Amino acid sequence: MSAMKFCRECNNILYPKEDREQKSLLYACRNCDHQEPAETNCVYRNVIDHDVSEFTQVLQDVTADPTLPRTKSVKCHVCGHPEAVFFQAAARGEEGMTLFFVCCNPNCGHRWRD
Repeated sequence: MSAMKFCRECNNILYPKEDREQKSLLYACRNCDHQEPAETNCVYRNVIDHDVSEFTQVLQDVTADPTLPRTKSVKCHVCGHPEAVFFQAAARGEEGMTLFFVCCNPNCGHRWRD
């Protein structure tokens, strides 16, 4: 797991930066010119620890995620809103991937799968 890194020169936080020529990941200070190579290409890792009997919940916040695709080709069965965010994930007890939808209506947030 990566931790916050700080500049050896001025003690400010180091931010991930791409070196396009070398095709490598660096950590660079925005205050001075200090840069150092990253030990690993992992910038952030989200680990969810839960009991086997628990089900990892899909949060309504996924509708605010700009990296997830949206569709207007499905309607929410609960409120009739014409837009939903969708993503693929492995469903419990099933092989392969399942397509999940989350209603974009902030007052609804209904979740269903295809």
